[in-house]
Amino acid sequence: MSKSTAHALAPQALRPTPVLVAAVPPQAVKFGGAAMQESPTQRLDRMVHTSMAPLTGGLSAVSLALATADWAWHLAVSPGRQLELATLATQLAGSTLRETLSNALPNGEPEAQAAIGTADDDPRFRHEAWAQYPFNVLRSGFRNAETFWAEAGHVAGMSAHHTEMTRFFARQWLGLLTPANSLLTNPVVLQDVAASGGAHLVQGLEHWLHDTLGLPDAQDETTALPATQVGRDLAVTPGKVVLRNRLIELIRYTPQTAAVHPEPVLIVPSWIMKYYILDLSPHNSMVKYLVEQGHTVYMLSWRNPDASDHDLTLDDYLHLGIFDALRAIGRMSTSSSTAAGGERQPVHAMGYCLGGTLLAVAAAALGRSGGTLDAADLPPLRSLSLLAAQTDFSEPGELGLFIDESQVGLLDEVTRGKGYLTGEQMAGSFQFLHSRDLVWTRRMREYLMGERERRTDLMAWNADTTRMPARMHHEYLTAFYLHNALATSSYRVDGRAVSLSDIHLPVFLVGTERDHISPWRSVYKLHHLSDTEITFVLTSGGHNAGIISEPGHAHRSYRLACRADHGPWLEHQEWAQQAPEYPGSWWPAWHTWLAARSSPPQPAQAIPARDVMGEAPGEYVLQCYTD
Repeated sequence: MSKSTAHALAPQALRPTPVLVAAVPPQAVKFGGAAMQESPTQRLDRMVHTSMAPLTGGLSAVSLALATADWAWHLAVSPGRQLELATLATQLAGSTLRETLSNALPNGEPEAQAAIGTADDDPRFRHEAWAQYPFNVLRSGFRNAETFWAEAGHVAGMSAHHTEMTRFFARQWLGLLTPANSLLTNPVVLQDVAASGGAHLVQGLEHWLHDTLGLPDAQDETTALPATQVGRDLAVTPGKVVLRNRLIELIRYTPQTAAVHPEPVLIVPSWIMKYYILDLSPHNSMVKYLVEQGHTVYMLSWRNPDASDHDLTLDDYLHLGIFDALRAIGRMSTSSSTAAGGERQPVHAMGYCLGGTLLAVAAAALGRSGGTLDAADLPPLRSLSLLAAQTDFSEPGELGLFIDESQVGLLDEVTRGKGYLTGEQMAGSFQFLHSRDLVWTRRMREYLMGERERRTDLMAWNADTTRMPARMHHEYLTAFYLHNALATSSYRVDGRAVSLSDIHLPVFLVGTERDHISPWRSVYKLHHLSDTEITFVLTSGGHNAGIISEPGHAHRSYRLACRADHGPWLEHQEWAQQAPEYPGSWWPAWHTWLAARSSPPQPAQAIPARDVMGEAPGEYVLQCYTD
């Protein structure tokens, strides 16, 4: 795309500076201006494709078909592989049969009976009732089926992407057909039915009817909803909105200590989530923790876009988001420090998830030599903290299963009509990744055992969905996931490529052990892309729970080790073997790291009235739409 073309596509109210990805051909971007006009044949194609999307859960039918064909054709012409799989199937079937006979016959083999009666590490089969006949045989047969398809999903010659898709969707079908999901084959459910006289089953039927018809149940009306109100129970750390533009609000939190470190902390959350994941209830609010440790904290709150925002770009998210926020912080820190006879204070910048990816782009652009980016009015960065944020997308984890050229093309067609990707569509992809826990196990307990899951602040946040503008969504999928442009130094800001090797700030990098969104081995790859000092933390938990890991949270631990500036790097497995493990939350370690790179505390200053545009949590975080 030429610079003049990008300028023509950009809304006049926005900055014209384009974010270009060299690997993306000009025709790849189909949004904005005249490109939004469709011919009758293009509209026909789009209507056909989007009408099929609900049948495949929003996934590209072509992608699924190609993966299936890749597997089937390679298997069809591989008689040796067929014999291997047939032998494996026979062995597993024979194992299940032997276990069945050993448990059914009084004189069965004691060793086999003991083996099949042992506990299982799968949460679906952990209850002791699964160790009893005939349910232990059902469990064993299901686990053997999982073993078979884990092996059968790969045939020599298949692409790695199609192999991963085949194995993943085989697991999805097995997860649907597991005996744990059926009334008659789940001993825990049968025991509950007997103990309650069927009352819990009737309650579960009521839950199913309420969910199917979209009706609130008594729990929602009396207890759940009043406890999850943003600004009253969630996102309640005191603060003021000090900047508002078309895309963001910037919140500055009120000091909670008599003295604060002069260097403020700017938090950049992902645009696919409401910011208050980092300011949940008072007991687990990261923002509250930071201000109580003597930090001045700013939070960036993204606007929830609507159809009028379909042409917002990654460039807009960089300039209207991060750079405008830094500019405002610099202006306020300059005015306050001038009164104290000081100079403009540098900023500790922290980004979470995709917010961290964008922040890494900003840091690389600001750090490159001879750049044309006008950063004269931006405060310098003192440090960079990236939480569960990928900069190399060559191994993006299971989320990468849903991203290829065909899938991106379908998403472009789906979003072209509305101008944005809905929160429900994004939530559907995440449910695919965690279908065992988020779908089947939950529905089993709610519909077969009548147990409504107790709502938590994290669940309330997760249900508060956000949207993504069509053009920006296309750009970030294409640039980061399809072309890995940031890691290959082909991502462009202000017309020039940026390189992560230009980041010369100390980095605090956090990965989580059970992250399906940003696998920690992928997060760790920043070590190979930049020679700067990196303190890496691997914490227990997943993408959200591992980050929201406040002091005092039970069963939390983390590993921490630092690589010096230009120091040697280790492979991620070797790092995990050598890094010492610590009990508890990683938050205090981060605070200590920030404090060591900050100036001594100075008397806290009240937020000047001239900068206040409203009260926290602001207006943008409260935007909710019905799609």
